[in-house]
Amino acid sequence: MREYVFARRLFQLWRQEFRGYDVHKFQRDVLAGITVAAVALPLALAFGVASGATAAAGLVTAIVAGVVISAIGGAPFQISGPTGAMSAVLIVVSHRYGLEGVWTVSVMAGIIIILLGVFKLGQIINFIPSAVITGFTSGIAVIIFVGQIGNLLGIDTVAGDNALAQLWNYFELRQAPNASALFLSLLVIAIMVLWPARLNARFPGSLLALVVATATAAIFKLDVPTIGTIPQTIILDERLTLANIPWHRMGELIGPALSVAALGAIESLLCGAVIGRQTKVKMDDIQELFAQGVGNIIVPFFGGVPVTAAIARSSVAVRSGAVTRLSGIIHGVMLLIAAMLLAPVISHVPLAALGGVLAVTAWRMNDWSAIRDVFRHRFASELPVFLITLVATAVLDLTQAIILGLGFSALIFVFQSSQAEIVYKPISVEEMRRMGYEMRSQSDRILVVYVVGPLFFGTVHRFSRVLEKLDAYDDIILSLRTVPLIDTTGLKAIGELIERLKAEGRHVYLSGLAKPVREKLERGGIIAALGEDRIFWSADQAIIAADRRRAELSSLASEPPGLGGEPALA
Repeated sequence: MREYVFARRLFQLWRQEFRGYDVHKFQRDVLAGITVAAVALPLALAFGVASGATAAAGLVTAIVAGVVISAIGGAPFQISGPTGAMSAVLIVVSHRYGLEGVWTVSVMAGIIIILLGVFKLGQIINFIPSAVITGFTSGIAVIIFVGQIGNLLGIDTVAGDNALAQLWNYFELRQAPNASALFLSLLVIAIMVLWPARLNARFPGSLLALVVATATAAIFKLDVPTIGTIPQTIILDERLTLANIPWHRMGELIGPALSVAALGAIESLLCGAVIGRQTKVKMDDIQELFAQGVGNIIVPFFGGVPVTAAIARSSVAVRSGAVTRLSGIIHGVMLLIAAMLLAPVISHVPLAALGGVLAVTAWRMNDWSAIRDVFRHRFASELPVFLITLVATAVLDLTQAIILGLGFSALIFVFQSSQAEIVYKPISVEEMRRMGYEMRSQSDRILVVYVVGPLFFGTVHRFSRVLEKLDAYDDIILSLRTVPLIDTTGLKAIGELIERLKAEGRHVYLSGLAKPVREKLERGGIIAALGEDRIFWSADQAIIAADRRRAELSSLASEPPGLGGEPALA
């Protein structure tokens, strides 16, 4: 039944997308697909190596994901494939569990991502603070750069469990850099940095850098490590099969699978939001999560690594004039043609050149504008969260980094919310007169208490402390108009206040209840205990009701005994 629902959603997307499609639009899709393929080729090779797999695995990943996910995805312009963020997570998984672990994690993550779509949980991503995402992205950049130091310098490396361990391993090796490799790395970095942005759309600087570096190594016969053999097929010898699934380690792989699933969902939905703002076309989040899940399940059986949508490549497609999802499919086909025809040439690309591409990519993937804002404004809620998430991502892993970032953000939020104001204001006879009401009793015995902010465990202590000091007033009006939520601790505090004042012969009124707050008060029995006659829309209405009640009591108290229809007591 669920498969039918996804198929129906996809059919509707395709029908809407290809309405009025013609030869001119097809030409635009072809040109955009070719352009994106030129950008994706060097990145696919580099991210394959950076993931702990091979350049061929990265290329196969880009081909399969480019065709499959583009065809069944939830947006016209999403280009999926291996990414820098994903490679930073996978290098750790590869080191701990081998390629079989990476492939198995991909399938498990794919299933989780599909479930996120089935149960419409994609909106959870919206609750991750921007500082956590910025810190996470910068932490990923650190992992990518540290992981490529060996390729940049042309030295042998020993994999580490995290970026800090990897960096320490470099120092322990005490190897002299390979001058030729270092030269090629710097050459690639220089070309990518200096290549004009206006020309990048026509011929990517990363592709030009790889061509120049490969040609330089061949002409001068430089002794540097290269990518090695690129099979002229999309089904690699090293791939996932039912026989090599590490069933005995499935429990250990749940954590990495959750990390990969979270990253895949976050990147894909963020990409859809960014590209959606550029194109004014809203992505179908549920269909996109389904497509990303299917892609991650399929890719390992070809020998590829986990995938996600790539913002940079998707942006290139849009700027290149892409009209429909055919641009993504054509990009995958063009990469397949390149693999078939250029495999012998690609096999000679120096690893130092890929290291240079990844070094520049790591630098550029930082959200420098957001980072500058964090440090310039020094927001107490942003700076520590950014730094903690960055360090945790580089030193621990994605899941722990996000948990720490979210946990610290929650603590800061609770602390800031606990500073909610409890303001009380005596009744002004003049103000009530200007409103057209003349006070009939002692106005100085009525007090309005304004609660500003959520009333929960973090603010209840302050609330109770303020209310304990108001013994001089007989009628307390709690204005909760600016209270967006209340928890069980807040309910208990209000209930105890009502009971205490009732025992002392005093009264409580409530005003300005938002719908969620009123529902919570009803479920907690507060409304029933207080009575509907004590609940008002505004504080002014509550003041008038309290004043009238006090005036009536005063009038009854002043009547001589025996009047009012009651016999006088002897």
